[in-house]
Amino acid sequence: MAPAHLRGGLNMMFQLATTLGVFTANMINYGTEKIKPSGWRLSLGLAAVPALLMTVGGFLLPETPNSLIEQGLKVEGRIVLERIRGTRDVDAEFQDMIEASELANSIKHPFRNILEPRNRPQLVMAIFMPMFQILTGINSILFYAPVLFQSMGFGGHASLYSSVLTGAVLALSTLVSIATVDKWGRRALLIGGGIQMIICQIIVAIILGLKFGNDRELSKDYSILVVFAICLFVAAFGWSWGPLGWTVPSEIFPLETRSAGQSITVSVNLFFTFVIAQAFLSLLCTFKFGIFLFFAGWITIMTIFVFIFLPETKGIPIEEMVLLWRKHWFWKKIMPPILVTDEDSGKSSVVDA
Repeated sequence: MAPAHLRGGLNMMFQLATTLGVFTANMINYGTEKIKPSGWRLSLGLAAVPALLMTVGGFLLPETPNSLIEQGLKVEGRIVLERIRGTRDVDAEFQDMIEASELANSIKHPFRNILEPRNRPQLVMAIFMPMFQILTGINSILFYAPVLFQSMGFGGHASLYSSVLTGAVLALSTLVSIATVDKWGRRALLIGGGIQMIICQIIVAIILGLKFGNDRELSKDYSILVVFAICLFVAAFGWSWGPLGWTVPSEIFPLETRSAGQSITVSVNLFFTFVIAQAFLSLLCTFKFGIFLFFAGWITIMTIFVFIFLPETKGIPIEEMVLLWRKHWFWKKIMPPILVTDEDSGKSSVVDA
């Protein structure tokens, strides 16, 4: 539903809502922890509130123009499109939607179709973007922040407070991304955020490697520095890979493979979330401070990946996104050429995108 020039910022409202939810949950846990002995029951019970809001919202949620057109309700689709654009001058966009819908309806097996060479760039991004998003180590830091801070000498309450702090930083940093993504573009934020996360991971690894371990606790000054570096890391994730790990895959697929592409994106994200969550404590015991260098290595790889393989998607209508890949120096070698047949002669020729 979002217009191309605002799509990035509006798409990131998803991430903002998620981070605000995480922060709110942390605040609830922090507050109900003091209620003995049934505070945990209250904390769990309050989860019914957002569930109720989501259910009510589902009944109020309107259909999108694309969805209505795909169901054959073109008149209703145009009415909704005119309403959300605020103008009746939507002929070009409406025609693009009709053509995309007709092509989508002709595809009977989207998961088989997504494996074709012409959809190879989108498939690669649907796999690697969510994978790299988790391999930043963000989930490990957010999920195991109490363990990390307790092991560095913080008390139980202080470690819970640290979780609240990182949740607040994540939510606030998402606002930066919303304000800049449609001005600076996706690549600039992904690369800049990657560099900042690498630096923060290395700083934490150096401090813990030199000043922590062998029955030694961090001094107050170094503990504050570690917390500050972790907050900068969380902030970098919040304005780069956090929201953009979802935004980029959501806007690169054509309509005929969009559902399959999004399914792959979510599945890969949840799979690596599970793997890292299960492996983190073992990795922490094995690598110790080197766990931060482990994640820094992955962030380096994914930053280089974006620099080489991801074209800028800012301001490109979703219906025209396929042309972007055909202009990219690498992906145009992978995608098959566009063949156009002359009706008079019957000859086919290759068209440059």
